[in-house]
Amino acid sequence: MTDHTVKAFDADITRLRGLIAEMGGLAEVAIQDALDALVRGDLELAEKVVANDKKIDDLETEVDKLAVRVIALRAPMADDLREVIAALKIAGVVERIGDYSKNIAKRVPIIEGKKHFEPLTLLPAMGELAGEMVHDVLTAYAARDPELAKEVIAADNKVDAFYDSIFRNLVSYMVENPATISSAAQLLFIARNIERIGDHATNVAEMVHFAASGTYPPDKDD
Repeated sequence: MTDHTVKAFDADITRLRGLIAEMGGLAEVAIQDALDALVRGDLELAEKVVANDKKIDDLETEVDKLAVRVIALRAPMADDLREVIAALKIAGVVERIGDYSKNIAKRVPIIEGKKHFEPLTLLPAMGELAGEMVHDVLTAYAARDPELAKEVIAADNKVDAFYDSIFRNLVSYMVENPATISSAAQLLFIARNIERIGDHATNVAEMVHFAASGTYPPDKDD
């Protein structure tokens, strides 16, 4: 490639990385705000999370367009192509993380006002773990750090264990307090959404590892 083409390609890659960083930052805020809204019964904050999801969607569309343009105009090969494909896939996964946060926020009005609903206190810690995974995997992407990506993958086991514990707790709570079944079921859906955020952070970590090293990491259960 000519110097001009190389510089143009580098500029496009920098732009792709910037867009994903922006998406990731918004997704991190969405996770935290959705959980804060849930715990506090804050309907206004929940509505803000739902409304802000469009920003993440719009950024994903921008990533898609730029990635396709780079492939069509620059015809990247080997490492460069891997970088573009990884960005394209990661953007899609981060968009899904935003959707899960939106889904949590949408359930806030249904559970709002139940100040003494004890299982509600268990979800923020699980959400914090999933949020840390998202933060760390975006750091790994920015630094092209396959080792940090592997740490994120390993952390998913903790989120899964948390989900199992919350599931058992909520089922027991519903049996002991039949009047809470409807709200407890909503909390189960929320716990599942958080668990899926962890899964998606793991998916991003696998892509980061591939983009950085050219290989996928060993399966986390191996």
